[in-house]
Amino acid sequence: MTEFGKALTVTETPIPGLLVVDLPVHGDSRGWFKENWQREKMVAAGLPDFGPVQNNISFNDEVGTTRGIHAEPWDKWVSVATGKIFGAWVDLRAGETFGTVFTTEIDPSRAILVPRGVGNSYQTLEADTAYTYLVNDHWSPDAEYSFLNLADETAAIAWPIPLADVEVSPKDLAHPRLADVTPIGPKKILVLGGAGQLGLALRDAEHVEYTTRDTLDLRADDLATARRWRDYRAIINAAAYTAVDLAETDEGRGDAWSSNVTGVTALARIAAENGITLVHVSSDYVFDGTKAGPYTESDPVRPLGVYGQTKAAGDAVVATVPRHYIVRTSWVIGEGRNFVRTMASLAERGISPRVVGDQIGRLTFTEDLAAAILHLLSTSAPYGVYNVTGGGESRSWADIARAVYRLTGHDPSGVTDVTTTEYFADQAGPVAPRPLNSVLDLGRIQATGWTPRDADAALEAYLAASS
Repeated sequence: MTEFGKALTVTETPIPGLLVVDLPVHGDSRGWFKENWQREKMVAAGLPDFGPVQNNISFNDEVGTTRGIHAEPWDKWVSVATGKIFGAWVDLRAGETFGTVFTTEIDPSRAILVPRGVGNSYQTLEADTAYTYLVNDHWSPDAEYSFLNLADETAAIAWPIPLADVEVSPKDLAHPRLADVTPIGPKKILVLGGAGQLGLALRDAEHVEYTTRDTLDLRADDLATARRWRDYRAIINAAAYTAVDLAETDEGRGDAWSSNVTGVTALARIAAENGITLVHVSSDYVFDGTKAGPYTESDPVRPLGVYGQTKAAGDAVVATVPRHYIVRTSWVIGEGRNFVRTMASLAERGISPRVVGDQIGRLTFTEDLAAAILHLLSTSAPYGVYNVTGGGESRSWADIARAVYRLTGHDPSGVTDVTTTEYFADQAGPVAPRPLNSVLDLGRIQATGWTPRDADAALEAYLAASS
């Protein structure tokens, strides 16, 4: 019999993410009423905002009807409209809790949130039981499923009615034992710009898939169906148009807006529609560099050139995605051609360079940027904007050049300071305006528990590893 008058409560189980929920049911002589899923109240009570997109009902005529054990790649909100079930859940996700079992009875006054990859099964305890479930993805034959035999000896589920005496499908009886089950892996992270400096630094991360424009074009008409997007928990957008001077030309301006805004808009739509966390890498170029101190995440953007304008516009688009991290960084150094390697090469060849001395900032090494991004994702830090650079004292480009000369055993006095205006005075073609102050305040990322590596120490380690 349905229990009336319960308070809305959420109870954890031995299976991580599997939550039992007692529901308020209001009844009188006419029958009863309940809010089977009420997003605002249930999220406030501690349930995740899992975003259901489909509602299914399975009606069962007889006592003892038994179904399962099925693990699917989506979350499921299970309840009954009439009758009662004995439910059994087995964790079939890869990890330490693989094979953990939880059982309980469910009537209309109780529901359960079943996370992706947890095997779901039930046995009806009353005739005319209407079993209902909401899921946050549409059924697909291409999805990754896993199954466990109802009679598995390791799970040892204590079915109220012996399986020999119940209605069960031959298909369910033929599922494998636990030792032969293929565990469901976690949702993947998709990295755009996988061949770039940051993309290469993310190569050692687990459950990461990489793509380039050759394999995924954000401007393609079929983007919405280019992937099973619900299989991804996060997208890291490490791709961008970064030719700051070329962006000031007619052709470059179009390319910059196409990549940094149009493509990002399509990506943001995919993330929002599929409940994906979008990590978008931004730039110090969204600021004009005139502030006296370090820039914080809340400072207004004032880009000077086309590149900075497109990055600021892309940031504004990404900010509309419910789950987003905008990671602003500066002076990025990683694999391939970069300022540090250029200075090391000049030092080796005995060349005394003229280097800009009026632009101030901190180097950011891609391994640190990658670590900060993965930290935000793994700790579920509050969504929003985060500054991420190397730590320590700010330097000019000329200061860094002298450090490279010194650390590679060459005379740093060979580096001559010039102003930005002087440096570009003889350059043919358009020159993008540069922010003179690129120092970013790191307080917010530090508050999440991530400590930036000192940029000077990181430079020394980078050169040592490159020698």
